[in-house]
Amino acid sequence: MILFQDVWFSYTPQSPVLRGISLQIAPGEAVGLMGENGAGKTTLVKHINGLLKPSQGAVYVDGMDTRQTSTATLARKVGFVFQNADHQLFADTLEEEVAFALHNLRFPEAEIKRRVTRYLKLFDLTRYRRENPFLLSGGERKRLALASVLCVQPSILILDEPTQAQDAKQKRVLLEFIDSFRRANRTLLLVTHDVEFAVQAVDRLLILSQGRLLADGNPREILSNPTLLQQARLLPPQLTQLAHQLAHYVPAFPKDIISLREAVAAVNRLLSARK
Repeated sequence: MILFQDVWFSYTPQSPVLRGISLQIAPGEAVGLMGENGAGKTTLVKHINGLLKPSQGAVYVDGMDTRQTSTATLARKVGFVFQNADHQLFADTLEEEVAFALHNLRFPEAEIKRRVTRYLKLFDLTRYRRENPFLLSGGERKRLALASVLCVQPSILILDEPTQAQDAKQKRVLLEFIDSFRRANRTLLLVTHDVEFAVQAVDRLLILSQGRLLADGNPREILSNPTLLQQARLLPPQLTQLAHQLAHYVPAFPKDIISLREAVAAVNRLLSARK
């Protein structure tokens, strides 16, 4: 359980970045966090693993008050993949990078080797295992950061812009992993501008605007609400934009479409009704 109770946070006293955030995330939920640049998304999630502490209010992670809990203790429960992977890579080789946290947690050597092999393979990095991480492309370094965090199998996972620099194939791999992560009743918080990816990965959306929680609800309701999205300075999925345009010409066409499957089904229904 993650609980924010009236959380305020400021880097400087004159400019609050978070303004009275109250929310709850239950175990096993997959939650997306969206908002314009500067809305406070990364600042919010850094409170979950204790990198930041509230200026006012409180954050609890599985009952632990983050103000009174060390970041090292929280890190055993909360995995965090930064937006910029370079900020968390430091080892000389990929296999050393993935193994580092496992060694710190005193996993048996056989288990360390098994997990290093598994997660390098999962993210298509096996052929680079003895290379220096900084010889990889930006997308590959992002996948390495994912592997190094996921290998310890945290119960809560925070992904900050995970699809950045990833191609369609790697996005599918990431979606498959997220699906298996959710089936294990683990908690996911996805910070992203990739709205098409978000609608496939999460079942709840939080929208931040100027440090406040503007919306909290079902992705369909939020992403098909143009007034809300305009207020948050976000664009709806491309299929939702198309649905709104088609509805001008075919009033029976649903405006709240957020996936390709729904779009195809809606078109088929209209074609069948015309026969």
